[in-house]
Amino acid sequence: MSNINPASFLGGNKGAWKVTRMETITGASLAPVPYVDMQPSHFPQSSLESVAWVLRGSNVHVRYTDRKEVAELTARQESLNRPEATCAALIPIRKSAQWWQMPQDERRTVFEEESRHISMSMAYLPAIARRLYQCRELGEPFDFLTWFEFAPAHANLFNELVVKLWATREWQFVEREVDIRLLHQG
Repeated sequence: MSNINPASFLGGNKGAWKVTRMETITGASLAPVPYVDMQPSHFPQSSLESVAWVLRGSNVHVRYTDRKEVAELTARQESLNRPEATCAALIPIRKSAQWWQMPQDERRTVFEEESRHISMSMAYLPAIARRLYQCRELGEPFDFLTWFEFAPAHANLFNELVVKLWATREWQFVEREVDIRLLHQG
């Protein structure tokens, strides 16, 4: 199980990332917090003081991508923690029961063939680095935690990407989404 990389995003009164904006797109909100911290393990909420919420996920094998897409993403994707990437976005998403009742091939059709999620996003690489954490199988309140990092000069590019994704058929299946924008405090 060495390929499973757990992460916890802690929303509270301290952390490496200052919240600059927190907007509920659809569904229930999260408690507003001034900071978010990311830790490379799964923290139980009850063990943490001054934390309003903990979102847990694992960066595991990719889903909805074929071998060619994985190779292209690997070749074009910049790593996280680049010194110039002082802006970030944490966007937790939960999809509807209707989404999860579809067979994998039908979800793939909506995800890429209809919505062009991967191919559209490729245009924003390498300016925007991203990592997807799966959390549905962990019993968490969201299915995915999407983490993006980018330089301040690329903030408008990131906004453009988000607006394009919201306009796709895939987003008709999103029932909960919170957009948390962050600035690194290092």
